[in-house]
Amino acid sequence: MRKQENEAIIPSHSDWKTTPTRHVEAAGTRFAYRRLGPEGGMPVVLLNHWGGNLDNFDPRIVEGLATDPPVYTLGYQGVGESGGEVRPTVAAMAADTTAVIHALGLDWIDLIGFALGGFIAQQILLDEPDLVRRAILAGTGPAGGTGIDRVGSVSWPLIVKGLVTFRDPKTYLFFTSTPNGRRVARAFVKRLKERISGRDKAVPPAVFLCQLKAITAWGKQSPQLLKTIRLHVLVANGDHDIMVPSTNSKDLARRIPDAELTLFPDAGHGGIFQYHDAFLTKARTFLNA
Repeated sequence: MRKQENEAIIPSHSDWKTTPTRHVEAAGTRFAYRRLGPEGGMPVVLLNHWGGNLDNFDPRIVEGLATDPPVYTLGYQGVGESGGEVRPTVAAMAADTTAVIHALGLDWIDLIGFALGGFIAQQILLDEPDLVRRAILAGTGPAGGTGIDRVGSVSWPLIVKGLVTFRDPKTYLFFTSTPNGRRVARAFVKRLKERISGRDKAVPPAVFLCQLKAITAWGKQSPQLLKTIRLHVLVANGDHDIMVPSTNSKDLARRIPDAELTLFPDAGHGGIFQYHDAFLTKARTFLNA
């Protein structure tokens, strides 16, 4: 693994609340990212969900992963502090992401993609199979997967519900409506607010709309040859995901030859956030095997 020259002189951070936002030039654009954890070890790259900026990564997962390897959370073009325009397709977002990874001097990585980030991760596995050692695909599904082209129609009413009830829409989008689901939703939203200073720029509605077009197109796209993915893959989700229906996780695990599946009970799209301790145990075991 190569290192950027400036990486060597910036101290490592173990606290998500204080790790600085950094920038790297790639694909003709200035991308925002954060780095957490030690210098050594296999780097882990995290890719986030629809409309997510750098402050939408779960602090417990980032900090938990960064106890061993360095963890990089990447911003998308046109989102938050990253420059440029929002990319119109998953393939274009994947090309941006690989350009950023290479610009950071990373030759071989472990890759974790959640939701939209999981679409992008799949595309990277197909486009640059030698870049990734192991991959975790969470809350996501394959191109042409069941219900993915209806993410918008499922999400907009719940986004409006969040606005009128003065709650973060992820309360309804990511978690079940059971008492346990509502409790863990409150805890998750609270975690996202832990970082006080140096927060990423807010994401305007236009970004959500543009990314949704890419998500809808992914849902209507012809299935990809996932059987050509030869690395070890962990597929994770809640068993009641209404955004990217959980059947897609089962489909991914079935179609990728060396894949294993974990479905968390009484959990929705944000199953890995609801069960972050169990997910971290599973993820660290998987990545260190």
